[in-house]
Amino acid sequence: MTTTLRVVFDPSAPGIGPDLAVAARELAAGLVATAPSGCEVRAIVPSDGGDVPQVSQAVAGVDRLPVGSAAASALWRRGLRAGAGDGLIHSPTLAAPLVRHDRVHDHDQTVVTLWDLKPWESPDELSRTDAAWSRAMLRRAVRHADAVVVPTHELARRVAELAPLGDRLRVISGAPSADLRVPSDEVGRRRDLTLPDGYVLLSGSTAPSDRLRTGFEAIVRSGRDTAVVVIDAPEGQEPEVAELAAAAGLPERRLHVRGSLDAPDRAAVMAGAVAFLAAADSSAFPWRTLDALRLGVPIVAADSATHRELLLDGATFAAGDPGSLGDELAGALSSTSTVERLAVLAADRGRAFSWLGAAERVWQLHAEL
Repeated sequence: MTTTLRVVFDPSAPGIGPDLAVAARELAAGLVATAPSGCEVRAIVPSDGGDVPQVSQAVAGVDRLPVGSAAASALWRRGLRAGAGDGLIHSPTLAAPLVRHDRVHDHDQTVVTLWDLKPWESPDELSRTDAAWSRAMLRRAVRHADAVVVPTHELARRVAELAPLGDRLRVISGAPSADLRVPSDEVGRRRDLTLPDGYVLLSGSTAPSDRLRTGFEAIVRSGRDTAVVVIDAPEGQEPEVAELAAAAGLPERRLHVRGSLDAPDRAAVMAGAVAFLAAADSSAFPWRTLDALRLGVPIVAADSATHRELLLDGATFAAGDPGSLGDELAGALSSTSTVERLAVLAADRGRAFSWLGAAERVWQLHAEL
């Protein structure tokens, strides 16, 4: 008899950005590649989810919901299945039919994933509707989830303070996209993006503003006259980012702000950086910092529990204030040998993260349940 694990794929669900959509796709492919004998993977997709070729080509089949994404999210929040059925269900997000089921006798399982605590710790980064939906879904997870997956032990600790999940909290890290490889035309891509040679790279938006501000002030404090590139800035935020940089003392001529980039362009931009500055002290999974690890970019990171857990010796750390980060950045860029050493350490640590490894742990989790 074939055991079917069905993975929820709903990139339009509340709070789901491009990184989580890619994570769902990569995890589905990893689950197919690592499926134990007698097991298969299918996808649960809302009726308006499109063809989703990256998913449908990997899994054994696609189960279409009779409703669209918005309706499914609303019904799941109310505790209705929305046509998802039962069986073994795994969601790379909180979007799932969290309803009463019988794991012991009917072998039904529902596992969801929580990547950050923005709805609780920084709700201003989300719409009120998305934040309320996430909070409601975590309450449903407390009642009906067989397990809640989080990417770090630090996030597990924080979630445990919010929700009585006990040993249902499981840690399975994410990974960079398999498409994240430095392209052969990296120089041309950077030229098309009008970027200079050699720059310090940051990622983020102006919400909350203190994260980018700390990074800009650290670069100024470092005394290095390098260019600065910011990626993942939401469309239309360029003037606000420039104002933050100017307030920190960073001249406009040195600042280059770009938005969300696809994997090849992002890899090309990272390959041209002399260092990646991870100034944010947050419990959220740091997708771009993991990208930098994968590509062997020297990393200077704020000393936080999340960074320490994920980066280990793949980065150099400093207290999260601009002065300490600036000093550490200056030291990291002080010589070619230091830069090369940090690049090797980052690349070595980056090999610890893969979606195949994550998928194997997901299969193990469902087997244990």
